[in-house]
Amino acid sequence: MEQTSQKSLERIVSQRALQMGSSFSCQICVVGFFCGVCITYFLLAALISFGAMESKGVAFSTLSMGILSQNSTSDIGKDGNPILLVRETATRMSSRRVNEQQDDERASLLYSAWTAVLNKSIDKEGKFLSITHLSRSSIPEAPHLENCELNTQINKFLDNPQENKTFPSWTRWKGSLGLELLNQKSTLDKEVQGVQLKANLKVAYPPWIEGSDEDNFPLTRKVQQDLWVHQHPTNCSDPQVRFLVADWEKLPGFGIGAQLAGMCGLLAIAINEQRVLVTNYFNRADHDGCEGAQRSRWSCYFFPETSIECQDRAFKLMKRREAWERGTVTVKDNYTSKEIWTGRIPRVWGEPWSYLQPTTEINGSLLKIHRKMDRRWWRAQAVRYLMRFQSKYTCDLMNTARHSAFGLQAAKMVLQSLPPEWPKVIEDKPQSDIERVVWSNHKPWIPRPILSMHVRMGDKACEMKVIKFEEYMHLADRIRKRFPNLNSIWLSTEMQEVIDKSRSYPNWKFYYTNVTRQVGNITMATYEASLGREISTNYPLVNFLMASEADYFIGALGSTWCFLIDGMRNTGGKVMAGYLSVNKDRFWWRLRWINKRWQVFIECDVEAVWVFK
Repeated sequence: MEQTSQKSLERIVSQRALQMGSSFSCQICVVGFFCGVCITYFLLAALISFGAMESKGVAFSTLSMGILSQNSTSDIGKDGNPILLVRETATRMSSRRVNEQQDDERASLLYSAWTAVLNKSIDKEGKFLSITHLSRSSIPEAPHLENCELNTQINKFLDNPQENKTFPSWTRWKGSLGLELLNQKSTLDKEVQGVQLKANLKVAYPPWIEGSDEDNFPLTRKVQQDLWVHQHPTNCSDPQVRFLVADWEKLPGFGIGAQLAGMCGLLAIAINEQRVLVTNYFNRADHDGCEGAQRSRWSCYFFPETSIECQDRAFKLMKRREAWERGTVTVKDNYTSKEIWTGRIPRVWGEPWSYLQPTTEINGSLLKIHRKMDRRWWRAQAVRYLMRFQSKYTCDLMNTARHSAFGLQAAKMVLQSLPPEWPKVIEDKPQSDIERVVWSNHKPWIPRPILSMHVRMGDKACEMKVIKFEEYMHLADRIRKRFPNLNSIWLSTEMQEVIDKSRSYPNWKFYYTNVTRQVGNITMATYEASLGREISTNYPLVNFLMASEADYFIGALGSTWCFLIDGMRNTGGKVMAGYLSVNKDRFWWRLRWINKRWQVFIECDVEAVWVFK
């Protein structure tokens, strides 16, 4: 009975299976199954062929190598070929890491060698060279460092009038090339040379100006030449030569920006009254870094505003009563605060500020005109003249700052042009004429393009609207959108929180001076006192000069410091680079009626109130 029922069940199942097998859906499934088997077969065959080709020398792609390195070796590569490729790749990668490590070690050695040469101590340099078994001739020139000794000598030649000449021997050729042509008396016919130099001097302009007239504020080259001639009379002992002797502002809380703004006003008075401006005590140079006669003088940092002969003459006249009575010499106390800070701008050159190019942007719009355009133009000219040439001390400061920021990067670049066996193998090639003469005028290397950014916060909130660092970076992103190869920022700020926030932008490379910054909201005077006079003067000037040389600049027009940086850039061939400001300017002064008399509120780097006399 059970067997009969079982057979009946089998017949039913078989019939059911036959019915299902004859159905269309089942047929599709069967066909799909066999197709899958076929595709799998052909893929396996292709992989075997590909492996055979690889064994004959066809290289795997990077992706294939990555896959092979992750697969097990039990099924693929039993003949050893894939495993061999992986091992070769690992060997190459290991070799590359060794080479990179060796390059880093050589770059560090070269960086350290430059550091030893840059160090003023001859004993330390000699000790380093003896330890590393290097010689001075085996160390290649550092592209980011200047020869301060040579540059100072050249600049002195260009800043001193030659015999029986109104101004120095400025030629159309700059730097060593101009000097070379002037001194080629043995190779050039004297008459031809004289005609060439005479023609050159007619079109020559001060060598501290970069670019054409269109690259600078209007009449910059002409004004700078006239300022030099005015400040360097041919005969300082001439009774017709009159002087204005002025100390730099030294009231507590006055920043360098305020001091520069005040001296710009005194230079304007000197021009208007046909006097030679002679600066005297500069409190920020009253430190051990400024040695000898340069201590407490502007000439510690930049070339003096007038000749040594005129300085000596002015100081002698100050000791004579008749000189005071005749008005041959005056001092700062002879003028009111209003005359110094908001006095009449020289009209010797007309009104060139009336056609300034609109290249400053605020809130997405170009600043075309404002009621202090004349002061903006004049302060730019005055600061450019006062900072026309760096002293050796300032040149050394800039070398140290660039080396600290860019030295290792420069070392890696230089190594690419050296023999791989350096320092064991040295290429001793004499310097060619084009290197010695023509290329000598090129400025020291910095990573370009580079953006300079001055972020002023802290106690500045009492004078202007303080803008967050994020807004500065928003403007930086706008610049990079137009110039995508920009990724370097020279960051100038007194606030540690700004330095900390910069680390939140990994797509930017930040450079900044290594100095203690303030934490919390304290006055600038308190902060500078904590640094000491030398550091609190040196590092702002380094930042100022770096900003003037950068390709782009972001700042706040509400800051006098940014205002002066903008002026240096606009007289340094960078008008068309533009200037992005995070806030509006404050027009630099306001009148207030206090206690029944007018007072002028000077908006400098710190708050200061001056009372009209």
